[in-house]
Amino acid sequence: MMATTSGPVHASTAKPMFTFGVIADVQYADILDGRSFLGVPRYYRHSISVLQRAVSAWNKQGNIKFSINFGDIVDGFCPKDKSLWAVQKVVDEFDKFDGPTYHMFGNHCLYNLPRSKLVALLKMPTDSDRAYYEFSPCPEYRFVVLDAYDFSTLGWPRDHPVTAAATKFLEEKNPNTDKNSPEGLVGVDRRFVMFNGAVGKEQLSWLSDVLQDASERRQNVILCSHLPMDPGAASPVGLMWNYDEVMAIVRRYNCVKACFAGHDHRGGHTVDSHGVHHRTLEAALECPPGTSAFGHIEAYPDKLLLVGSDGMDDTEMCFQSPARPLL
Repeated sequence: MMATTSGPVHASTAKPMFTFGVIADVQYADILDGRSFLGVPRYYRHSISVLQRAVSAWNKQGNIKFSINFGDIVDGFCPKDKSLWAVQKVVDEFDKFDGPTYHMFGNHCLYNLPRSKLVALLKMPTDSDRAYYEFSPCPEYRFVVLDAYDFSTLGWPRDHPVTAAATKFLEEKNPNTDKNSPEGLVGVDRRFVMFNGAVGKEQLSWLSDVLQDASERRQNVILCSHLPMDPGAASPVGLMWNYDEVMAIVRRYNCVKACFAGHDHRGGHTVDSHGVHHRTLEAALECPPGTSAFGHIEAYPDKLLLVGSDGMDDTEMCFQSPARPLL
């Protein structure tokens, strides 16, 4: 489907500015193992063991400043009477990490609980029920966490205007009775399925403001989303509905260096035409017992270095210098 590595990772002799942990798609559920709609085995009960190993490794390493969970904390097959218990069980494991964890919504999170409840459970650093935010671990870097389901049919009350608008949007884009099916859709249009979503207009405006400020401050920006935003780093069926709108804003500025995502469990990596790295992370859920998929990322002034466990590929992401204006 796509390249999942960028070649051999070159160890740096310099000390990183900071290091952070990453994991995606734990999708824990206290149920028997199963398979995806593509037939890939899924280890629902084992996935929390992958998280436990990740937290243990990060704590043991001692220099992991924070961790980022890229969504889908529990699985959609989790019995609904156990949803709150399952989410809290996974959150408790993240809380054993010796630092803050930054969370984001995935579609499976929203199958289980409404977004208003998840914002509180996941301790998102926002002053409202919105699930997008930004933070800066040092003056040179800024992280922007997107809510990829801001505009979607998931997580909002049935009578909410967003639910109605997103339902109408899907009806226009996907003729199938089953809106989770991409059958008959071609190319990147296969992304118009119910388990994906979009960044809403208010969030797009907020993103533009944040990137403008970061550009003026000459910060390196890392964009984080559950949904991937480049066809080279994920299957078309896994892409954000309006990834093109988000990337159009990104390209107004030179500050975004990398976009990280989950959702497409196989993982992937590409560098787009503007030099932005897109790295989709391999899923914890699909690790057979005894194996893992998590990692840590070392941040340098000119690159990011992902060091993965056995199921997550190492990736070196060197930044391109901003284009100089023509004289």
